[in-house]
Amino acid sequence: MSLFRTTLIAILFFSVTSWSQVQKKEWTFLIFLNGHNNLSEFGEMNIKEMEKIGSSNDLNIIVDWGTADSNITKRLYIDKSNTPDKVISKSLQEMKNYDMGDYKNLQSFVRWGVQNYPAQHYFIAVWNHGSGWRKTVTTPPVRDISFDDNSGNRITTEQLGLAMADAKAAIGHNVDIYGSDACLMQMVEVAGEMKDSVDYFVGSQETIPAEGWPYQPFLAKWSASPTMTPREVAILLSKEYAAGYLSTGVYGDKQGTTFSAWDMTKLSGAYTAIGNLATNLNTLKTADLAQVKKVVKNSLAFSHIDYVDLGDFAKKLKELNLTSVRIDLLSDVQSKINDLVLTTDNGVGYEAASGVSIWLPTSPNSYQSRYNKLQSSQATGWNNITKKLAK
Repeated sequence: MSLFRTTLIAILFFSVTSWSQVQKKEWTFLIFLNGHNNLSEFGEMNIKEMEKIGSSNDLNIIVDWGTADSNITKRLYIDKSNTPDKVISKSLQEMKNYDMGDYKNLQSFVRWGVQNYPAQHYFIAVWNHGSGWRKTVTTPPVRDISFDDNSGNRITTEQLGLAMADAKAAIGHNVDIYGSDACLMQMVEVAGEMKDSVDYFVGSQETIPAEGWPYQPFLAKWSASPTMTPREVAILLSKEYAAGYLSTGVYGDKQGTTFSAWDMTKLSGAYTAIGNLATNLNTLKTADLAQVKKVVKNSLAFSHIDYVDLGDFAKKLKELNLTSVRIDLLSDVQSKINDLVLTTDNGVGYEAASGVSIWLPTSPNSYQSRYNKLQSSQATGWNNITKKLAK
């Protein structure tokens, strides 16, 4: 090989490498915005809020945007806009009849985003209706998350875990933050499916107003300090969500909101505490188990009454002071929740919310067989308790 050719190859390699390093930003924020439903107008509203800030030299904001009035889903790079009455961000790619209830499309979006918008850190959000780890009993039902009215499909809790595992593989390290701009998703059961793929987990225990996350103030502060750590970004969103629904917030005074941010490295410790408590509760006689069921019914619950605040349940069970229930195990559950949850930012009526929901049914249901297979159930044995309490 000639010296000229060797030198040329070296120059080209150096140039490509340098270009790649320059292009790698601090953060890429990937939002899977499924508006294939009655929330469509709020999806457009949220994108307009994002455009008030826009992407920057340190932050990519990328959106998969589906609407109710079109069979075309657009992939947007969010630019800063001075035109608040319309979406101006350029469409990078358009997909016809794109099923946003198919988790493989979430995987494809994330892989595309990682390839085309490399960054040191990644925040992945799913925007849609949500119903925690299972579907609702409403008509029509809301199922898990990202329900697509066009296809009738949804992303199950288990599939969401698969998508985050795939995202981890694409990124080369854990997803820095996963969040649900959707109702009821801040649960042990949902987090359990992505336990080994995500570092920080953010969302609401309760239903969220249709306006969703306050993107403008959140992005303004994040963009102003783009070297914030994943932990700091997760806490910032929680604080801004709560502030957004105050009388002075961007969405005005709306009571009954909840939000929390978790450090997923602490979930194993919470599993151990929950598992130990489950083992203890599993030994209870019928009379004491009936007392526990009363505690469940009196504990803080959310729009699904079988989604119970784990911290409040432990607190109230401790106050009952049953001799058959070990106080030290209840204290350990409370301690591990404190380790797991970085911040809870709750509205009026939810001051007691610990930031962690868990499934605690008190009547027969059709969900138990599926629940048995969830990773959190298999790790903690909590499914044995749900089975007993539901009788």
